[in-house]
Amino acid sequence: MPPQPGAAAAVRAAGATPVEPGDRPAGVLLAVTRPSRTSRSLSVAAAVLAGLLLAAGCGADGGSGAGGNHPHRSAAPTPTPSGDPAEQAAYLVRHLSDAELVGQVLMPVAYGYRADSVSRQAAAHNRSIAGADTPARIVRKYHLGGLMLVNEGGGDADPTAETNPTSNIATPAQVRRLTGGLQQAGRTAGLPMLIGTDQEFGTVLRIGTGISPLPTGLGVGAAHDPKLTRTAWSMAGAELAALGVNVDFAPDADVLGGPGNTVIGSRSFGSDPTAVAGQVSAAVGGLQGSGVAASPKHFPGHGHTSTDSHHAMPVLTQSRAQLDAQDLPPFRAAVGAGSWLIMAGHLDVQSVDPGVPATLSHKLLHDVLRDQLHYDGVVVSDALNMAPITDRYDGGQAAVHALLAGDDLLLEPPNLPAAQHGLLAALKSGQLPRSRLVEAAQRVLTLRARLARFDQPAASSVHSSGHEKVARQVAAAAMTVLRGRCSGPLVSGTVRVTGGTEQKRAWLSAALRADGVSVGDSGGTQVALTGYGDTTADLSPGAAVTVAMDEPYLAAKVHSPTVLASFGATQESMVAVADVLAGRARATGRSPVAVPGLPRSAC
Repeated sequence: MPPQPGAAAAVRAAGATPVEPGDRPAGVLLAVTRPSRTSRSLSVAAAVLAGLLLAAGCGADGGSGAGGNHPHRSAAPTPTPSGDPAEQAAYLVRHLSDAELVGQVLMPVAYGYRADSVSRQAAAHNRSIAGADTPARIVRKYHLGGLMLVNEGGGDADPTAETNPTSNIATPAQVRRLTGGLQQAGRTAGLPMLIGTDQEFGTVLRIGTGISPLPTGLGVGAAHDPKLTRTAWSMAGAELAALGVNVDFAPDADVLGGPGNTVIGSRSFGSDPTAVAGQVSAAVGGLQGSGVAASPKHFPGHGHTSTDSHHAMPVLTQSRAQLDAQDLPPFRAAVGAGSWLIMAGHLDVQSVDPGVPATLSHKLLHDVLRDQLHYDGVVVSDALNMAPITDRYDGGQAAVHALLAGDDLLLEPPNLPAAQHGLLAALKSGQLPRSRLVEAAQRVLTLRARLARFDQPAASSVHSSGHEKVARQVAAAAMTVLRGRCSGPLVSGTVRVTGGTEQKRAWLSAALRADGVSVGDSGGTQVALTGYGDTTADLSPGAAVTVAMDEPYLAAKVHSPTVLASFGATQESMVAVADVLAGRARATGRSPVAVPGLPRSAC
């Protein structure tokens, strides 16, 4: 059969630029790029699919990936799919090689701040982990459906920093350039690839400069206003979308069981399952309304353990009834809100599948999440480079077990070639049914088709005055009085700010001065800041005011006549603290967790 001109013609008719067949290696699906946008309407995707449909009529030898042709590739035209994302995905998977199907379910990390040009050191790292020197070449080589953006700069202030082997995030402008280049490399039939990050705010904040930040999850919970939560996460989603990030591995849907859970801590919305469920639903709606897929985590719940799953596998000892009542409500809410992804955690749930990480548990991912909660979206694993997985399996085995258990998208496999080879070998041997791989890839492609409906906001929308107004509104709503007066100035005379970091002290001092409060370096009324990782040794016994910027539990140990909780350490939170101290604003928040000896609010 002679070559068909339909693909290029269909793309040109849609206003896009085709990649000519001679410009792409065999097996790489037709990619469409338009430099001014990193997302595309479904009409463009449908046009490309129509072109692919004509090309598919040439027979089964029309192209192959690293895994070669497979007998299931369609040899005859089938009806063009509609604009429905699921139908588009169902059509596409019939025309993917085995290697292309495997690529859809992998979401690794790559080194470098640009898609197609990186430092020598980054190139060496990329060659060592993937056999290609740039992120764009890695995407093409493995036919990846997604790529992860990470930032190793969190250090001691980020409980998840150990999963980040590198940084490919610097500034908003750099992220936008990087994601634009990745989309040029990774579009599949006009569908954007998944570009994800962990933008939870608070301690887990991958893009921390040049954006409008929110307080911690506990801060949003303290504001106890789901409508405001939706507005806040809509703003956050719009900023991520403007930077080219279309998947946010957030919000945290874990219900805190009490003090001591430092790996989750202030990332959670609180300790009440119903309240957390309402916040999760609102956050999901806000993100996805802005064109960013939400991924509530860590199913079935990481809140009732003090073990850090980055280092060892937490054991959940609740009964099944307790699990249903305490941990699952936020995930039910996420399903009800239509969350496009849900992340599984590396958790040993004794009442369901003892000894098996939830990430690798068919009983949890299929029987509970799919059958009991009726979830039909993408299940994404927590990072596969974490100890509960790497201590048990090599890279190939982990990938196979995860897919068989019910994960559709495998996050941060520690060895990308091993994951690919393991999946292809399991497919060939029959250990991994092809139907299961197709099912997972189809879910990922359905998500990509959903995201194709959204246009990318302008870069100028990031950290705009409107977004900053929302960030300040949430920070103010989080302010909580745990001890002390509820109105009027809470300090007098000269104030001295101690504790925290130099930056946070500077922010609070500047905000106090702006409110007309005198600030000095010695003497005066001491306002002491406490934050993430602080202990009783960091407290100031003589402070007139203590401000808890993260979890509030340490406030039970202080004797200050005034105890406030900001549940955030952003500049916006420090402005909110200053406004309450100066008597310019009332603190209307309520602590979403119980603090021994203190009320949820003194007001």
